[in-house]
Amino acid sequence: MSEFSPAWFLRGPHAQTIWGRIARPRRLVAFRREVLETPDGDELVLDHLDAPVTAREPLHFVLMHGLEGSSYSVYMQGVLAEVQRRGHAATAINFRSCARDPRRVGRMLPNRRPRFYHSGDTADFDFVVRTLAARAPQTRFAAFGASLGGNVLLKWLGEHPDQTMVVAAATLSVPFDLAAGARLLDQTTAGRLYVAQFLRTLKKKASRADIAPRIDLERVLRSRTFREFDDSATAPLHGFTGADDYYARSSSIGYLDRITTPALALNAEDDPFLPADVLPRAKAVASPAIEFLTPRSGGHVGFIGGRVPWRCEFWAEELAVRWMLDHGGTAG
Repeated sequence: MSEFSPAWFLRGPHAQTIWGRIARPRRLVAFRREVLETPDGDELVLDHLDAPVTAREPLHFVLMHGLEGSSYSVYMQGVLAEVQRRGHAATAINFRSCARDPRRVGRMLPNRRPRFYHSGDTADFDFVVRTLAARAPQTRFAAFGASLGGNVLLKWLGEHPDQTMVVAAATLSVPFDLAAGARLLDQTTAGRLYVAQFLRTLKKKASRADIAPRIDLERVLRSRTFREFDDSATAPLHGFTGADDYYARSSSIGYLDRITTPALALNAEDDPFLPADVLPRAKAVASPAIEFLTPRSGGHVGFIGGRVPWRCEFWAEELAVRWMLDHGGTAG
């Protein structure tokens, strides 16, 4: 594997974390949208990439985004463009309440039921993969998840060690230990700024007319940290007794030892969302099926290289797709 070298104009974890979200395009690929009804009467918005298949043994990639992201997140578009370039198809899952209006990607589309999504919710991913597999029984699947989506993917793999639908997986900037990550973000000025951006849209979702009566909305709107929001909104809406219960049951670090599917876990040591002690702890408990790749730099879902700003290289996205193809039994 090649070593990651950050772009000279994007030194430091925060530049790596932020730059792509500002400067990268959000419409690299064309989608075919499907609204899939869930068993509980809600809906999942799937964005399919129907790329012409040229590989001899094509893989179908299933992608999950991070917190408050969507299929139009720049890193999702980057992975999808790489999948398309290699001649494969993909499905990007938009978590409940996260799908964007294709005409105006800054606008989120609400889901039907009085809930949204969370870091440990593996049921929707399971439902989508099984639905896709039932439609095309001979298809082999690879799965990718970034940040929160990567936590969901690793947890699902640990919950289903005997599954054969997903033949290879890759994750990017997974938090692993949700409680530790929440504490870190509360302790730094930069962390509090990141959290404030996420809470702006999360609080709007919690204020929906069908959700507000189910929570202490005043407490939710006062929240300034992930722990406060998760304790007052995420936990009660999704069946947890509080933030501690949510973090303990949803953190993927508790499932790493059960994974048997080949999986790549790619994390930067300078990720501002990841405490320094978490990666060593994750490696210590992980099964041999997981390959950790931990460059010293890269930020959170960053890993941007290149010599000039108008010709950047997105090292992690290209590597993840190549790794899944290699370990999924095709060199497409």
